Amino acid sequence: MKPLEGIKVLDLTRALAGPFCTTMLGDYGADVIKIELPGSGDDTRKWGPPFVGEESAYFLSVNRNKRSLTLNLRDEKAQQIFLQLAADADVIVENFTPGVMGRFNLSYDAVKSVNPAVVYCSISGFGASGPYRSRPAYDQIMQGISGLMSITGDLGGDPQKVGIAVADIGAGMWAAFAVMTALFHRAGANGNGAGQYIDLSMLDAQVAWMTYQAGYYFATGQAPQRLGAAHPTLVPYQAFMGKDGKYFNIAVGSDRLWDRFCAGINRMDLHEHPNYVSNGERVNHRSELVPLLQEYFLTRDADDWVADLQAVSVPAGPINDLADVFNDPQVLHREMLLEIPHPTLGPIKQTGLPVKFSETPGGLDKPPPLLGEHNRQILTELGYTDADVTQMASAGVI
Repeated sequence: MKPLEGIKVLDLTRALAGPFCTTMLGDYGADVIKIELPGSGDDTRKWGPPFVGEESAYFLSVNRNKRSLTLNLRDEKAQQIFLQLAADADVIVENFTPGVMGRFNLSYDAVKSVNPAVVYCSISGFGASGPYRSRPAYDQIMQGISGLMSITGDLGGDPQKVGIAVADIGAGMWAAFAVMTALFHRAGANGNGAGQYIDLSMLDAQVAWMTYQAGYYFATGQAPQRLGAAHPTLVPYQAFMGKDGKYFNIAVGSDRLWDRFCAGINRMDLHEHPNYVSNGERVNHRSELVPLLQEYFLTRDADDWVADLQAVSVPAGPINDLADVFNDPQVLHREMLLEIPHPTLGPIKQTGLPVKFSETPGGLDKPPPLLGEHNRQILTELGYTDADVTQMASAGVI
């Protein structure tokens, strides 16, 4: 048994935030029905190159453990089919611009009228209320408006986005957490079996991630600045380059680690220096300590420094590219690289499941679906005949 077996999810999402949420649910056993536009489907099916065969690598990365049903939600018959599915669904996740589901006659109130127990999660850029509610949003826009890009990049350099779509992925993770919280509430005595509506904003989710950087602003009234690979309140806590041109990270997060660090790199003279005796002093003298260390680290290769520091239990590690990551013995041991058979592509690689349950582990049971692959299966489960399905296909309902 997987922990979410028996939970039925209707997934009306595309791109990344919503699909990441529903992949998390599907990985742990939920029956996720991905509802897509006939003929085209999720926009990311065409986001490439790269493609694997005719399938977008992007789409394949975030749509496993789902079944695909095509419905033209502008069609009244398709709306009826959706409400049939919703009548016994546990969860609906959608990421249309606020108001679009209402124009399809499928708003939360409409679904609640046939299923008061449904958990209905709407993900949007700015939320269902406020002056920006109707604005379109993509990840990079949200990284900028949330403040994330203002603290990402080199000191004095241009603002940079993070190398993956963290605003999207973060919103998807918050949405999965919200769905599980609502399901837990529904099952409890106070929930009394009732569902609820979840209004999840990508902007809200990203602002919540500002955590200690927001704390610095609240404490000082000064907006934090970009520091490249450095930490604003810990020194040395950043990337350095070795003799071989490779970069590595060091994280001296306490004065106790500073003691070990100085011993590990054979620089006890730094340990005794009054300018570096505490983290506060090291932060105040960052501009002299960091260049001194960088010059010293150019005398040996990066891996040698990492080995010496790890030997004295100082957090240190290489800066890997993804080829390194997916050949790393720890990553492989933790089964974070998996394969699953695909109906047209043969075995395809997937990232593994990060949460390991002792009694109810998740798994990769279904490959990312072909567009409309499960139309007949899902509709016959609702009681439609093969002739009905064929007629609906001809009429453009599915």
